[in-house]
Amino acid sequence: MDVLKAEIERKKRQLQENNLINDPKRKYFKRADLEAKQAQEYWKKHSNTARSENSSQADEGHESATSGEGKTSDRLTQLPRKEVIRRLRERGEPIKLFGEDDIDAYRRLKKLETTEPDVQGEGFENDFQAAMEKVDQDYLNEIIKSTGGDEAKQSIDVSVKDDGTTLEDLARMRQELGQGDKDKNHEVVLRYFKFVLKKWGEKLNQRSEEEKRTIKGKMASATHSQTVAYLKPLFRKLKNKDVDEGLLGSIVEIVLFMMDRNYIRANDAYLEMAIGNAPWPIGVTMVGIHARTGREKISSRYVAHVLNDETQRKYIQAVKRLMTQCQILFPTDPSRSYNFLRPANSS
Repeated sequence: MDVLKAEIERKKRQLQENNLINDPKRKYFKRADLEAKQAQEYWKKHSNTARSENSSQADEGHESATSGEGKTSDRLTQLPRKEVIRRLRERGEPIKLFGEDDIDAYRRLKKLETTEPDVQGEGFENDFQAAMEKVDQDYLNEIIKSTGGDEAKQSIDVSVKDDGTTLEDLARMRQELGQGDKDKNHEVVLRYFKFVLKKWGEKLNQRSEEEKRTIKGKMASATHSQTVAYLKPLFRKLKNKDVDEGLLGSIVEIVLFMMDRNYIRANDAYLEMAIGNAPWPIGVTMVGIHARTGREKISSRYVAHVLNDETQRKYIQAVKRLMTQCQILFPTDPSRSYNFLRPANSS
């Protein structure tokens, strides 16, 4: 009760101090008068703060002037809005964020192009189309700069790098591969893949000039160029000897079968590496509080490596192309060949 009385007295005192009820007989007041009085006191109390804020804003005016010059320069060099939208969509980015104007969107695009310059094309670039365009451009440059000599002939050939590996070296390395020496496995796989790439490129360069300029010939050259580009990350890992242990074991198994010219077994090992044969998908084994008992039996050897990332998918696909070319370059019995096709000139 005492608390209630004290609150009533406080309210009466506040009304008297605010002079809202001048007439003693008057027992009410307008709420608008109270709000106006409170607003007046508020602005009176915060007037000093407002003055200090105005002075600070005046000091910051010089800084904003310099940033304004930057904005003006951005406006002068800004791309058209349609071009900004197209480039942002190619990168899978929103064309405008909340509270963002055209200048901010253009700055965001410039930042993305600076930090991620390799992202090109419509979302994921068609690598084969890019390789075909490169081959066409090489042919066009050859026609423009053609002098009729050996230089013109070499300009339409695929690039071939020879590290000096021979068939005799491969026979010796076959005995060293898969013996538990991890560093030796890295070295042998790297040299063998480079050897197959070299033989494939030499075969393409031995074609006639007319065959090289056909659509089929251009596609073959583009496939070789694309395969070389796809294998660069794998070659870098093999050179640094840091390929994942499970993936390296699968690749070693594939190379062993390729050296033995057992291409059916090599294809089975490739499918096991690319697709995997894990009894449970990783997500399924983690449903609920406790993991399923089958999870502890899953190792990286049985996981689908092709699903890991885009870079790994590309060089795994390139390994399959090397398997196909190896079967063409070093044929064997039909019973040991994968998708065997009888040569056209055989009866």
